[in-house]
Amino acid sequence: MSEKKLRVLSGIQPSGKLTIGNYIGAMINFVALQREYDCFFMIADLHAVTVPQEPADLREQTEMVAALYVAAGIDPARAAMFVQSQVPQHAELGWLMTTLSYMGELERMTQFKDKSAGKEAVGAGLFVYPSLMAADILLYQANLVPVGDDQKQHLELTRDLAGRFNHRYGDLLTIPEPYIPKVGARIMSLDDASKKMSKSNPNAGSYIALLDEPDVIRKKIARAKTDLGKEIVYDPQNKPEISNLMSIYAHCSGLSLEDIQARYEGQGYGAFKKDLAEHVVATLEPLQRKYKDIRASGAIHDILRDGAEKAMAVAETTLRQVKDLMGFLLPRR
Repeated sequence: MSEKKLRVLSGIQPSGKLTIGNYIGAMINFVALQREYDCFFMIADLHAVTVPQEPADLREQTEMVAALYVAAGIDPARAAMFVQSQVPQHAELGWLMTTLSYMGELERMTQFKDKSAGKEAVGAGLFVYPSLMAADILLYQANLVPVGDDQKQHLELTRDLAGRFNHRYGDLLTIPEPYIPKVGARIMSLDDASKKMSKSNPNAGSYIALLDEPDVIRKKIARAKTDLGKEIVYDPQNKPEISNLMSIYAHCSGLSLEDIQARYEGQGYGAFKKDLAEHVVATLEPLQRKYKDIRASGAIHDILRDGAEKAMAVAETTLRQVKDLMGFLLPRR
């Protein structure tokens, strides 16, 4: 009898363009995870509307993210890939988790503080965002959640809410653990290596989008910020800009950081950047071809429908058990 696979849940918002940072830092790992774990990959459109979205843009970006996931190697036969809003149990459990959350907990969330700083009016959705994120995870009884530094606090709240529910109503919800990937890297901005590369950065030159044309990629890398001096040395502390570019080079070329350093000894930044651009272009071209084929075929809608059906079957079981333990009158089947 085969051992039951551990379950993984991860999501990404369909706001802005997915970048090579998303690809190296997350998507490559998702492709590897689906071989070992029972994976649920969510496109978190309910989270996206905590800030205003143009309806046509939200629709297009949701389909774009889904197609990029498949183009990157997510296999719908192995992993459930779905749109959050197409599984209504997320919103319902999100409300129930909100009722278990304390004002002080939500006020302490650094993401809320950062995104609300200096604004006269802040939407309530942004405030209760972590409660919905907790519901996303707990609905699937996820064992592992891949998280970056900016989401660790939210996962801690999820663990607290699961424990609070279990203590108050009965031992039902799985306490999730953070998943720290064996491979991958935190790719930083091209204009400031102290900040993570972000699809929401208003400066388009700060990131390489997965669908950028080859000449756009070459120009962005040519203009990428570098450190004083001309040495190609991996030293994040003293040469953060070139170290970030070397990380991208290593992942796109398969070369080690030591090999890269040796290859460009005494050559300066010009030759390094030119070669880096070609490695990035070569990495993204096959993904872009697959993306265009998927979009043209219309198959992404069938993939998302099937993924939502698989997700809903699991989510409804958990939600029904939660509501029963909380004392809600359930409809008879």
